[in-house]
Amino acid sequence: MPGRSTGSAVPEVEQALAIPDHPEAAAFFDVDNTVVVGASIFYFAKGLAARKFFSTSDLRRFLWQQVKFRAGGEAQDHITSAQESALAFIAGKPVAELVAMSEEIYDETIAARIYSGTRALAQLHLDAGERVWLVTATPEELARLIARRLGLTGALGTRAEEQDGLFTGRLLGELLHGEAKAAAVRDLALREGLDLAQCAAYSDSINDIPMLSLVGRPVAVNPDSALRDEARRRGWEIRDFRTGRKAARIGVPTALATAAAGGAVVGAMAIGRRRSPVA
Repeated sequence: MPGRSTGSAVPEVEQALAIPDHPEAAAFFDVDNTVVVGASIFYFAKGLAARKFFSTSDLRRFLWQQVKFRAGGEAQDHITSAQESALAFIAGKPVAELVAMSEEIYDETIAARIYSGTRALAQLHLDAGERVWLVTATPEELARLIARRLGLTGALGTRAEEQDGLFTGRLLGELLHGEAKAAAVRDLALREGLDLAQCAAYSDSINDIPMLSLVGRPVAVNPDSALRDEARRRGWEIRDFRTGRKAARIGVPTALATAAAGGAVVGAMAIGRRRSPVA
């Protein structure tokens, strides 16, 4: 059957791919810098801190661990450290409270940071009768929220352990990153009866080579310089929905951008404390 395409005049939407109909096909989308401009976890963390869901010291410790993880690449010791530290900053916090606050944060911050071009790609898959999942290292509760707001099928994310409605601060399984992300996609395909050769995957990061290599249609979206080079070498499709100014920055190391985002959050909170009246 012929593929479906969009007739929208929006420049980003015009770049969207035609998606062939296939009952065993699906699409898997990374989140940060693929669907959402920037790192979703920082937007949520900033919003939660503003609502006093956790302390400034908790936020600072979490951000520092994330900077070290991103700067360290995929070495096992860095991944293990990230596993041990991820989500520890919400230990003892109510799950329902975090989800409710995150709904507000999505409306305030995330909704305006969705790439319309990537959103159009996801919709083409949905319109073709295919299922669409987000696959991300972001906590699964947050990933599911984004997927639900975008009308997608669901999300796979890093899973936090819960007990009696509270987060324990420990992970269930592995941080969904690199090979672990690919393994999660393979397991999902087996459960859902998908043919990975008929599936598509979209990501901005070289770290997602394992997931991209699983499918018949790998697409580099807003790629970092390493993924752009690899995609060209392998003949993969490349889609860039960033502005020219942002696209020119793709050579900036992810760790530097992460550190800047973390510093901005902590700095803003510190300024807020200095401006607050003394009790």
